[in-house]
Amino acid sequence: MLRHVGRALAGFALLLVSFVAVGGVMAMAGQPSPRGAMTDIGEGRTLRLVCEGPASDRPVVWLEAGAFGFAADWGATQEALTAAGWRSCAYDRAGMGFSAPGPEPRDGLAIVSDFEKLVAASGEKGPFILAGHSMAGLRLRQYAGRNPSQVKGLVLVDAATAEASQSKALGTFIKAFAEASRWAARGASMGLFKPLVHTGIADKIGLPPTAKAEKRWAFANGRHNRTAAQEVVLWPEAAVQAAAVAPYDPEWPVAVVTAGPLKGREFWKALQAAPAQASKHGYVDHVEAATHTRLLGETFAGHIVKAVEFVGEH
Repeated sequence: MLRHVGRALAGFALLLVSFVAVGGVMAMAGQPSPRGAMTDIGEGRTLRLVCEGPASDRPVVWLEAGAFGFAADWGATQEALTAAGWRSCAYDRAGMGFSAPGPEPRDGLAIVSDFEKLVAASGEKGPFILAGHSMAGLRLRQYAGRNPSQVKGLVLVDAATAEASQSKALGTFIKAFAEASRWAARGASMGLFKPLVHTGIADKIGLPPTAKAEKRWAFANGRHNRTAAQEVVLWPEAAVQAAAVAPYDPEWPVAVVTAGPLKGREFWKALQAAPAQASKHGYVDHVEAATHTRLLGETFAGHIVKAVEFVGEH
């Protein structure tokens, strides 16, 4: 009996090693060269910055990715914005994508402080349109509260708010998401995701080829996933930090774009739409056919462009 168990365990170990080894070869063969440029933000630190589109008298659109996201997440949106004549900038937070790790803890204050330095180092002139997806709603609130003169308006893409993040209902989700994120970080660090980089699970957004290659690489990258998990674990602290700054100025135009059906989710949709409802120039677009991730992809990026155009016109 023990001999059979030993053989089974040995076979499983061999299968696991082979799985990881094959995945490692696939990942190395497909490791992309990053778009954009590494930008010095001081103190010997750099962040990857991807700015696209023509310079004009229109505001520059700064794009902040959500949990586990980085510049690649905005690849389809940036292409759509460029085609519509807008200049946009996306970046990789410290320890994410192609950016080197930054000082811990990676809470909202650390992330927004880095973003402020990057905006200053970029040479782009404000005031800006700030667009954020998912958990990035917290970053926009904190940046806007600290830098009101740099804000033309905001686009919240299926985004969390500071107030909703402190609610009991969302708190349960955040706790579960943090635990799942820890497991994702362990799996990526062990190389278990590498054989999956060319499957649909590695790009749930629907990105153009170059950004897709970056997204697939990061999906299996241990450091990227470990940093992302740390950010999710610190979501409650980041929500408190975001809520501590001033709310959005009602004179700022605010566009909210959400994903998924409205029916049955009225309470959550109302929380997401609240910043637009509080603005004198609010815009709400519920994209019922989209998912939380595919809202950023090629199929639905036009909705984000329309939201940007609304903010730019008001």
